[in-house]
Amino acid sequence: MTTVHGYSTSGNCHKLRLLLEQLDRPCRWVEVDSSRGETRTPEYLAKNPNGKVPMLELDDGRVLVESNAILCWLAEGTSFLPSDPWQRAQALSWMFFEQYSHEPYVAVARFIRGWTPPDSPRRADLPQLRERGHEAFAVMERHLGGHAWFTGPEYGIADIALFAYTDVAGDGGFDLSPYPALRDWLARVRATSGFVAMPAPPREVQALLDQSQ
Repeated sequence: MTTVHGYSTSGNCHKLRLLLEQLDRPCRWVEVDSSRGETRTPEYLAKNPNGKVPMLELDDGRVLVESNAILCWLAEGTSFLPSDPWQRAQALSWMFFEQYSHEPYVAVARFIRGWTPPDSPRRADLPQLRERGHEAFAVMERHLGGHAWFTGPEYGIADIALFAYTDVAGDGGFDLSPYPALRDWLARVRATSGFVAMPAPPREVQALLDQSQ
């Protein structure tokens, strides 16, 4: 039995839940609230010294971290990861893009708006984060002008990786109305077999998101 230690309202963690559901693969989910320091306990750090979620753990004690690396391992030998070397490299390039040019801005803006107090000095970073996030969305929009998916001819893990935080970009204060191809792609992902949406954030987080600018 595969065990995933994750925070359900984290996009990086939801990637794994979505793929596992669509693979119909049994999994034991251990909820770890990273926003409350639960990844900084001695027990957790002994397994993952980086102190982050998600973390995949096998029954034999092996541990794998970093969400996109876990996606690749779970998808190996399935249609979610291309077998053709060139197409696989293309899919991986989008997953690297997600972590370097997308997640640091879209996800961080969401975190600041929902998981920091209204008077947090970090809120001064939001305009720049939104500018960089929109740059990433524009790159995605151009790709989607000629392609249905990011993984290749079919839906797969590059789409899952990019979907997680793009789908909740509104929480970070992003307006996706200028990106029609992107919004159509989000709808296609939601229509895939076995799709599951990210759970709503905790009530106190949602309250902050509702009142944030």
